[in-house]
Amino acid sequence: MSSSPPQHANAALSPVAAFNRIGEENAFAVLARAGALAASGRDIINLGIGQPDFPTPPNIVEAAVKALYDGHHGYTPAVGIEPLREAVAADLLRRHGTEVSPANVIIVPGGKITMFAAILMFGEPGAEILYPDPGFPIYRSMIEFTGATPVAIPIRESNQFAFSAKETLALITPKTRLLIINSPANPCGGVTPREEIDKLVAGLLEHPQVAIMSDEIYDQMTYDDAEHVSLLSYPEIRDRLILLNGWSKTYAMTGWRLGYSVWPDSLFNSVRKLAVNCWSCVNAPAQYAAMEALTGPQDAVASMMKAFDERRRVVVEQLNSLDGVSCVTPKGAFYAFPNIKQTGWQSKPLANALLEEAGVATVGGPDFGIHGEGYIRLSYANSLENIESAIERIRKFLQ
Repeated sequence: MSSSPPQHANAALSPVAAFNRIGEENAFAVLARAGALAASGRDIINLGIGQPDFPTPPNIVEAAVKALYDGHHGYTPAVGIEPLREAVAADLLRRHGTEVSPANVIIVPGGKITMFAAILMFGEPGAEILYPDPGFPIYRSMIEFTGATPVAIPIRESNQFAFSAKETLALITPKTRLLIINSPANPCGGVTPREEIDKLVAGLLEHPQVAIMSDEIYDQMTYDDAEHVSLLSYPEIRDRLILLNGWSKTYAMTGWRLGYSVWPDSLFNSVRKLAVNCWSCVNAPAQYAAMEALTGPQDAVASMMKAFDERRRVVVEQLNSLDGVSCVTPKGAFYAFPNIKQTGWQSKPLANALLEEAGVATVGGPDFGIHGEGYIRLSYANSLENIESAIERIRKFLQ
């Protein structure tokens, strides 16, 4: 005896509304398109994706291999193995002179997890969350996912792409729950000076309801004696500060998916429970590799930064030689954010044309926020030879 299928059998599945609000990180779309063009035989130079072009240092790789041979194949504590959390605390003390208890450190599978946890914790309909714009696109995407209202902090070329404490504080309202800051910054390469951070922290004392997430993933990537100032060094806000950091950029470990965060006592257990529910724990041998990265030789970091500095100088000089293009010298990270307004192009059409016609992958400024129009992002995490060839291609295209 046959029965008719339910009437809804062929209906399209639809997720809850929150999932329709999730955005994307277009650098990965550019990476995919560049890969497809290269696979078809095109000569593509990729200045789009934000990852070091150096291999992970051998001592770090060997530490992971040893961990596997030593039998570290199982679950670890959800917050990370104790020796690694201790190594993180010791590293922060060594570099910033600031004491952090290992009991406040959580090891996570990549920096985005810290963003997700912090924004999820404070974002809900009716709440406002401040974020840098241009800035890392996942900030806004996750804010909108929670139903909170994203409030853009303008990051201006006229301010060397550092944030303004005065402008930031003026955006805080009684609805503000979380403030996100990023220095050194993606995509602009700005480094906010100490005096500006002093002003921000002083102003935040008048807004005790506002939590702060400081994204310091590029903290060791500064140039020209620019100083990275960690918000950990301000004890007056430590009870509401969330620090985001990790290994991806400094140690060329993007594919290892490793990050860490420091949480105040009042929030730690909530994140621990989120870890148990969401990712269980971070890959065990990778945690031993991370420990070696922090405690072993740092020569590879210094060598990589020397190469980035040389590339930075070439990128800026050559971009400024292009008709209609001007470029502020970045003080941190490994990105240039040239102004292309005088070329007559809008940002995303130019980025698309450069990839499809000139074979150079870049990312349009609007992919980093509403204030990104008129700019494109170039990553100089590529060889000098490729950088010079890419800018020559851009020159010919613009002509």
